[in-house]
Amino acid sequence: MAKVELKKPIVEEISENIKDAQSVVLIHYSGITVEADTELRKELREAGIIYKVYKNTMMNFAFQGTDCEPLTKHLEGPNAIAISKTDATASARILSKYTKKVPTLKMLAGIVEGGYYDEKAMTALADIPSREVLLGRLFGSMKSPISNLARVLNQIAEKAE
Repeated sequence: MAKVELKKPIVEEISENIKDAQSVVLIHYSGITVEADTELRKELREAGIIYKVYKNTMMNFAFQGTDCEPLTKHLEGPNAIAISKTDATASARILSKYTKKVPTLKMLAGIVEGGYYDEKAMTALADIPSREVLLGRLFGSMKSPISNLARVLNQIAEKAE
């Protein structure tokens, strides 16, 4: 069997994973301890994020002709990829937390909802809370005035009695 035939399933796996993904983050992962890497992988897996180390050439072939094509310029050295199909900022949040713990770990760039973001933008994106937290804050701010109005009306009704 030719080498190309052996590599084809890997490229197809990457292509399938990045298709319809909310976010794809490229990480330079050198200098991380086994313990920290295991902890990182566990947290990513619990968040529903696919985290894998592939050869740069495989990722290069898979990225061609997709939204992830701008990431090809970062494919040098030991890289890994984090793919989230559901939450656009989850992988950036988790990876950002670990880049602070392990200084050699570095987010290179990412594709979030079809848009390319460099390292600085990915770090800024990591500070954005999850969708659920944002919705909770929105509903909390909407509920507060209504609750206050209900209390005032209740007090007026008690006074009138």
